[in-house]
Amino acid sequence: MAHQSNADGTAERLEYDLSERAQLLLKVLVERYIRDGLPVGSRSLTRESGLGLSPATVRNVMADLEELGLLQAPHTSAGRVPTLRGYRVFVDTLLTVKDLSEGEEQRIRRILRAEDNPQQVVQAASSMLSSLTHLAGIVTLPRQDALVLRQVEFLPLSGRRILVILVVNERDVQNRIINVDRDYGEAELRRVANYLNQHFAGLGLEDIADRLGRQVRADEAELRSMFDAVVELSGLAFTVEHDNADYVLTGETNLFAIEELADIRKLRDMFVALTRKRDVLHLLERCLAADGTQIFIGNETGFDVLDDCSLVTAPYTRDGRIVGVLGVIGPTRMPYQRVIPIVDMTARLMSSALNSL
Repeated sequence: MAHQSNADGTAERLEYDLSERAQLLLKVLVERYIRDGLPVGSRSLTRESGLGLSPATVRNVMADLEELGLLQAPHTSAGRVPTLRGYRVFVDTLLTVKDLSEGEEQRIRRILRAEDNPQQVVQAASSMLSSLTHLAGIVTLPRQDALVLRQVEFLPLSGRRILVILVVNERDVQNRIINVDRDYGEAELRRVANYLNQHFAGLGLEDIADRLGRQVRADEAELRSMFDAVVELSGLAFTVEHDNADYVLTGETNLFAIEELADIRKLRDMFVALTRKRDVLHLLERCLAADGTQIFIGNETGFDVLDDCSLVTAPYTRDGRIVGVLGVIGPTRMPYQRVIPIVDMTARLMSSALNSL
């Protein structure tokens, strides 16, 4: 039994009543193809499976797997290669994941903990994923809408500008300069800050604007002047800039060395899409709600330029909240047994590094 991820992130149940012999032969064939990148023939499969079957029997099993849509014969080759469904069955039911060595885990932990801010941690994680897998590493920046207000202060500057000092998520201090439509005195700014800290500390920045709107409507007659100031200042200070949502991509040139992706036109289209970012961010955001590692194989991404690729992702957290996702982009013939634990471990250690800042 296998599960295939649809473009909307749901799972399509794929059921195959495979014998143990068929499962083993499929497993060995996929592993051999991932390793060598060449169609696998019955004689090679007979030798590597260790089942003591004749090549004729192995050919019959391969024919059954091909009829089920799990294998295919490329061109006129006598060998077989896995289809996307074959990869899906392999990943979901047959894959033996290799644990990272203690040295590799310590290396990831050391490099991520050496960084001083979330941006540097993201860059280091992307580079680390690319370095360890020799594929393309991708990491989204922590989501801005996960910011929780702890304290805010307003300091007047010249030219109707105000310095906003925001303390969010226990540890982060952000300074923003906002432009306003009138002059504000220090006492008025202090009253606004006191009001916001008293009523809205502990809320997400996006929630504050919504609650303020309701509060204004409820108390408009009595507190119009005060709320006008609160709404203007908080609306500017707490704006979550979704257009700046971004990710760091490292090692995309590694994909040039992979034979299946050597079509220059396809690579150009892929790099253009990865640079444009909006569609890829939409794909990655689907992974934010996932519990653990997600694997998209070929057209399961719902993203045409990645039809010949697979994407392995895992969410990372800060202060107990999922704030981003990281992953590896490579060919469908990627070494899943190694890539999956690298992605999983990097996500866990990145969460730890962010929580220690």
